[in-house]
Amino acid sequence: MSEIRKFQVTFDCAQPGRLARFWCEVLGYVMPPPPEGFATWEEHDRTLPPEKRDAWSACSDPSGVGPRLYFQRVPEGKVVKNRVHLDVRVGTGLVGDERLAALEAECARLVALGATHVQTLYADGENESCIPMLDIEGNEFCID
Repeated sequence: MSEIRKFQVTFDCAQPGRLARFWCEVLGYVMPPPPEGFATWEEHDRTLPPEKRDAWSACSDPSGVGPRLYFQRVPEGKVVKNRVHLDVRVGTGLVGDERLAALEAECARLVALGATHVQTLYADGENESCIPMLDIEGNEFCID
């Protein structure tokens, strides 16, 4: 039997620090403290050559349960639909109109953070509705 391993989800992106801060707000994650001797990551980045600044960032679940998210700068932009996306669970335990209201409230919160609402998919079942969205760099994710 194999053991369960921790994993991280890696995003290719243009602005790692900005995208990490966005996902911290979405998920309640935290960024690691800056290296010793620096008050902020921005202060640390200023000591690097320009091509190394904001080359990567990360954030993690403060409880240690969820996966770490890692963001790495790449030169090319996003051109096709993601093959993998995150589903952010909202309103678990709620059903019907209460669940839909929770999804819509979370959608409004994320749009205020810079996400894009793609559409709302209403399903016949009590718990099957979801809202596909795009993060601030156009990566698809859903709230459900």
